[in-house]
Amino acid sequence: MTRAEHDRIPETALAWHRAGKGAALATVVQTWGSAPRPVGSQLAISGEGEIAGSVSGGCVEGAVVVEALEAVEDGRARVLEYGVSDDEAFAVGLACGGVIKVMVEPVGPAGLTEHLLADLVARREGRAPAIYVVDTETWDRRLTDADDPALGDQIAPRVRADKSGFADDGRTFIAVHNPPLRMAVIGAVHIAQPLLQMARLSGYDVTLIDPRPAFATGSRFPGETLVEEYPDDVLPGYGLDARTAVVTLSHDPKIDDPAIVEALRADVFYLGCLGSTRTHAKRIRRLEEAGFNADALARIHAPVGLDIGAKSPAEIAIAIMAEITQTLRQG
Repeated sequence: MTRAEHDRIPETALAWHRAGKGAALATVVQTWGSAPRPVGSQLAISGEGEIAGSVSGGCVEGAVVVEALEAVEDGRARVLEYGVSDDEAFAVGLACGGVIKVMVEPVGPAGLTEHLLADLVARREGRAPAIYVVDTETWDRRLTDADDPALGDQIAPRVRADKSGFADDGRTFIAVHNPPLRMAVIGAVHIAQPLLQMARLSGYDVTLIDPRPAFATGSRFPGETLVEEYPDDVLPGYGLDARTAVVTLSHDPKIDDPAIVEALRADVFYLGCLGSTRTHAKRIRRLEEAGFNADALARIHAPVGLDIGAKSPAEIAIAIMAEITQTLRQG
């Protein structure tokens, strides 16, 4: 699944470089106070002054572009520091200002090499977590993974929390490029209508799967990705992974159970299933007969969603998204 255009910043920089325009990548590496954009936010700048992305919501973009164009010319990376005034912050919707540090790297032999950038883009396209590590004093750079011995246990928590930042030494910047979040919702029921909207607003690419043509219709789910097939025909090729959540809502074992089996066989970070405690007990017995042990079955969140006393479909959707978010961020 491709990334949204606003998230294709490294891809855009690589394309500009390969087109002969020259390019640089600007990355927020540190913030204090009410900074407009979080650490890890990126802006791509071409040698012709084109831009994609944002490092400040507009406060200091102009100054960063000027520095980036100079970096394209001289081939040198640099770390810049900007103060964002209260007035500037208010203009982009914040109550007060702050300070941000921005790392600017030209794409080229003396900066971020085309080979390294292409490797980063390939990992992102392949839905593999890509960890870009750069020493901001020596400008040594590499791509690594969560088991990098040089950084010990500093990477894995960052990957789970989607949190880029400086390592303990204060000079090594760790940029986390996680695959986009995805959600497979099984069952085009009433709860799915608000859930899909909330999931998209939370940054998920959402697919709704239901073999029943009367349920999965464009009129009930306008603008959504609908697949009118059984889950076991869809999910094996969907690419279930550690950035995917699966929610079963159909309340029909013929539809839900195959999806649960596929999810339990994969490394999804969340599996939630609609149904009462009694319904779930019956589900557990069926899954035990299918060969799943207690550890595997403990991965299932059921009844689905946090216990907030939800009653309406929208409230149940809120409870589901809250539990998914809690699981993603806190493990």
